[in-house]
Amino acid sequence: MIRVAIVDDHAVVRRGLEQLLASEDDIEVVGNAGDGAGVVELVVGCGADVVLMDLSMPGVDGVEATRQLSEAAPDVHVVVLTSFVDRERVAAALAAGAAGYILKDSDPADVATAVRAAARGEAPLDPKVARVVLDAQRAPADRPQLSPREREVLALVGQGLANKQIARRLGIAERTVKAHLTAVFQAIGVADRTAAALWAHQHLDDQR
Repeated sequence: MIRVAIVDDHAVVRRGLEQLLASEDDIEVVGNAGDGAGVVELVVGCGADVVLMDLSMPGVDGVEATRQLSEAAPDVHVVVLTSFVDRERVAAALAAGAAGYILKDSDPADVATAVRAAARGEAPLDPKVARVVLDAQRAPADRPQLSPREREVLALVGQGLANKQIARRLGIAERTVKAHLTAVFQAIGVADRTAAALWAHQHLDDQR
């Protein structure tokens, strides 16, 4: 079972999501909250695997709550569920550590699909959000130079593999993977692995 926590300041939305996910045989809602305050304690306490996170909330907003969760519980996957698709909010959420970003006007089935994708270590993005991210990444005339190993690591990130899986696949230490990713992020001008994965899909063939 995929254990899910819901963080949204609207009780109607929380209730609707609970009812929606309750119909899925492989998903269980184990906790919910009306704002980002205490989200780490909530998520760790209920043992959630995935968090559906609203962005605009009173007190601690979704971006800050996501940042806190990413630092305290890096194995928990945060999927932003919001109405906002502007570049600044998308960039802030992904930089804070969100694994995915979907919109509240999505088809209900897409929510469950996104939860499953995040639980597998993938990066579910609404097509509108993916376009925003790709547009933000387009540009540099000078293509960054990556080493063969950095290209390998980036390609595996693009396939949705976690650091531990990449380390196992390449036969290197996980800390070495992290070091390569730090260098890659700096070279291609991104702040997180979701943006790096999108960059890889768009540009990596040109780097071979």
